[in-house]
Amino acid sequence: MADVASALADAQTKMNKAVEVAKDDFASIRTGRAHPSLFNKVMVDYYGTYTALSQLASIQVPEARMAIIAPFDKGAMAAIENAIRGSDLGVNPGNDGVVIRVNFPQLTEERRKEFIKVVKTKAEDAKISMRNIRRTAKEAMEKLEKDGDIGKDDLARGEKELEKVTSDHVAKIDEMLKHKEVELLEV
Repeated sequence: MADVASALADAQTKMNKAVEVAKDDFASIRTGRAHPSLFNKVMVDYYGTYTALSQLASIQVPEARMAIIAPFDKGAMAAIENAIRGSDLGVNPGNDGVVIRVNFPQLTEERRKEFIKVVKTKAEDAKISMRNIRRTAKEAMEKLEKDGDIGKDDLARGEKELEKVTSDHVAKIDEMLKHKEVELLEV
């Protein structure tokens, strides 16, 4: 039974990571308010190496629709501006020589609906990941049973527990999706 427990623990750990990835993906999708996490996925070509924006600058949000980015190295300002402009945020940054100001335009109804489609796609990707993890764990348990390490009863209990773990994690994704949709539709 210990082998079934380790397969379940491994599946649970991987599913927790998949939920965290989905949470990060959801945070990077813009709602009506600016937030530093919007810039999490922005990678800057910093002297030939792609580096996360958060490692090159501090990001502050003084107003609901404005972010101020203060680069640690003023020489990276143009590269940071280009990375933001080239990202999927749909914004045009302005540079005053000291900081980069990013004004987020009011989201249109059409843009909100596009973002909801993106969020649903990311949620479905997370669910696919969950199903793949479940399949791998189930195959590992079936192999244990085939090799004679566990009995049919242990296999059945393990599969039942695996289904419960999977359902719980899928429910978390659905809850995050519902919350993000409400957030996006808020005007």
